[in-house]
Amino acid sequence: MEALLAALADERCSVPLDIATLELAEIEYPGLDHGPPLEMLDRLASRTADHLDREAGGADFVEAANHVIFETYRFHGNETNYYDPRNSFLNDVLARRTGIPLTLSIVYIEVARRLARPVYGVGLPGHFLVRYDDSDYQAFLDPFHTGRALSAEQCHELAKSVTGTDASANPLVLSPVSTRYILVRMLNNLKAIYLRQESWEKVLPILNLLLHAMPGDAGEHRTRGLVHMRLQRLADARTDLRRYLDLAPDPGDREAIAAELRKIHRMLAALN
Repeated sequence: MEALLAALADERCSVPLDIATLELAEIEYPGLDHGPPLEMLDRLASRTADHLDREAGGADFVEAANHVIFETYRFHGNETNYYDPRNSFLNDVLARRTGIPLTLSIVYIEVARRLARPVYGVGLPGHFLVRYDDSDYQAFLDPFHTGRALSAEQCHELAKSVTGTDASANPLVLSPVSTRYILVRMLNNLKAIYLRQESWEKVLPILNLLLHAMPGDAGEHRTRGLVHMRLQRLADARTDLRRYLDLAPDPGDREAIAAELRKIHRMLAALN
């Protein structure tokens, strides 16, 4: 997982997004063969290139990419089972041809990268998008909905419809995001799914990666500490919960966490 760890640790890291996300998928699929998903991305790019001539502009690329990805190969948003964890693993998304806004955007970004086209991710609150921008042609695109083009105003309306908040006053909302941002957002999606399922063994490596990216995040230490408690990993729970209190010196749950630490101390003492 060298590429993934490097990308999480450094905002400026040049690790390819497809490699990093496939390494993330190895959490669920140990020993995953990267060959088939990378070949699929290559195939999508090659088929897109078949529709373009040397003079093709940005609008031509978007039309060709949308045709290949969403019409020929029928990639689509998984609206019926949105919280299926497979929607967050790139190998599954490429094999099943369905996913969530974030992973379908990764497919679009990687097809564009293979053709040297300027497409980057946009971390809209509640809904991930991509933007094509070569200075001559610009467009916001929604891969979850067959690559439909959106104006900036429509992007803000979409975010408000999903989250209930108006982010239009924040100019950074529509700015390009880094590979590290995309990976952290993927990890947060998986964390939420596994916590909802109470899949403690599966959420633990996700939390480990989030803390690799953000070692000073008090909340992630708290969450990991409580997961360690669920798994009866008492010494690890004590370390994380102590770290949480160090990083968040005046949290609202200080007394509750202190009580958990006393409980852990008693349980560890009983083992000796």
